[in-house]
Amino acid sequence: MRILVVGSGGREHALAWKLAQEHEVHAAPGNPGIAQVATCHPVGDVVTLACELAVDLVVVGPEDPLIDGLADRLRAAGITTFGPSAAAARLEGSKAFSKDLMNRAGVPTAHFATFTDAERAKDYVRQMTMQGRGVVVKASGAALGKGVVVCSDEDEAMLAVESMLVQGSLGAAGREIVIEERLVGYEMSILAVCSGTEFACFPPVQDYKRVFDGDQGPNTGGMGTYSPLPHVSGELATRAAEEVIRPILRTMSDDGTPFTGLLFAGILVQDGIPYCLEYNVRFGDPETQTLMVRLGDGLGETLLNAANGHPFALPEITVPAAVTVVVASPGYPGSYPKGLPITIGDLPAGVQVFHAGTALVEGQLVTNGGRVVAVSATGANLMDARTKALAAAAAVQFEGAHFRRDIGT
Repeated sequence: MRILVVGSGGREHALAWKLAQEHEVHAAPGNPGIAQVATCHPVGDVVTLACELAVDLVVVGPEDPLIDGLADRLRAAGITTFGPSAAAARLEGSKAFSKDLMNRAGVPTAHFATFTDAERAKDYVRQMTMQGRGVVVKASGAALGKGVVVCSDEDEAMLAVESMLVQGSLGAAGREIVIEERLVGYEMSILAVCSGTEFACFPPVQDYKRVFDGDQGPNTGGMGTYSPLPHVSGELATRAAEEVIRPILRTMSDDGTPFTGLLFAGILVQDGIPYCLEYNVRFGDPETQTLMVRLGDGLGETLLNAANGHPFALPEITVPAAVTVVVASPGYPGSYPKGLPITIGDLPAGVQVFHAGTALVEGQLVTNGGRVVAVSATGANLMDARTKALAAAAAVQFEGAHFRRDIGT
């Protein structure tokens, strides 16, 4: 099968790496790591490229092209595509829309309100504080994982409102915000391959969003992941799928916007109840890296069958445990330099390095983004995988490189 992967990050590298084990893979635009396993093509018109290559399947990685309707344009050209329509991608493109849909579908989620006016938003924060309830301030639009502020007190919430609605720190993504009650518990990510109302879930993954050890510092796109989750029973994972994934798919189908693609649910478990924090409409990053190194063969057929509306099943999990650690640029998730030379030393066995923010300049690998690489290690258990992942992260060297050392603990 000939497959085109759209995107240039670590998620796309992991997908291309896995798919290339069985298929001919192309990428647009790709990155230096993806170029080791696939044929990369400069960014142009993806529909034209897919037609010229006569691909059997297109897998769209990032959210922005999906929100902008790339999957619709590909399907209109007769190209089988794994990824939701623009109408279905609103589930990530607008948190306000998503929260309203959760309520209609009966999905457990935190109490919330939406605002475009800063003063009304601040009044709501004051009311929540008076009731003794913490808040989370979220940009309604897609913000690369940086549009969520989990507020420790009223002052931080006020600053977040001011930053998004008045100062415009997140641009169009923050012109509307969602303020929701802060839940207390532990988080997990559920990724499901979906085709209308049919779905199949990968094993739950634990994500680390804060930039520093001990969950300190601002949120990022994700600094590391691990799987399996010893604290999540099979019963709880099934309950999360039945209460968070199934009803939203049914409601979207009933609304005439069926979802075909990868649905990612960010879940917080409080008092044993799985609450949906948000939906994403694409493979998570770095959740995908951790899942791909655990999978057996057959991913291409799974995605193709789901995209065509045919029966599908997920590949078997053949690796007991995996841990992924992201190595980031100095300053990330704020501003950061580019063009820093990268060297990668000796790596332990069972490690894959997935490129995200890298580039080749005159043959030298250099930094080209905030999250530079993700190292994914497999092992007989989580401790084994974690030890390898930390050793591998330390082997990735460039000026100011930093990574969390508590992933998997």
